[in-house]
Amino acid sequence: MGKLSTHVLDTTVGRPAVNLEISLYHKIDGEFKLLKTIKTNNDGRCDQPLLENEYLIKGAYELVFEVADYFATQNIESTFLQDVVIRFHIDDISQNYHVPLLITPFSYSTYRGS
Repeated sequence: MGKLSTHVLDTTVGRPAVNLEISLYHKIDGEFKLLKTIKTNNDGRCDQPLLENEYLIKGAYELVFEVADYFATQNIESTFLQDVVIRFHIDDISQNYHVPLLITPFSYSTYRGS
């Protein structure tokens, strides 16, 4: 079985984004329903996969990264981004879906990893 994971790096300082809040949603009957809210650890990752085993099912998902709150804890109050929303689709539950996020107060980049 596959799994869903993420990793957040703060490229303004070249290190993991620690204690950044992330909410995971699954689209059910046309609406995104909250599955969980977690925070990143000292490595900018979550301690466990966001989804795995029988909880990883096909469908549309959304990750919301609270970047403005994170940057406020870094004493950066002027940010262009408030949150970063990444919508994606899981088609094959046997694969791993890794969603890395690189952030600054004014930009972000992501891609599908494995």
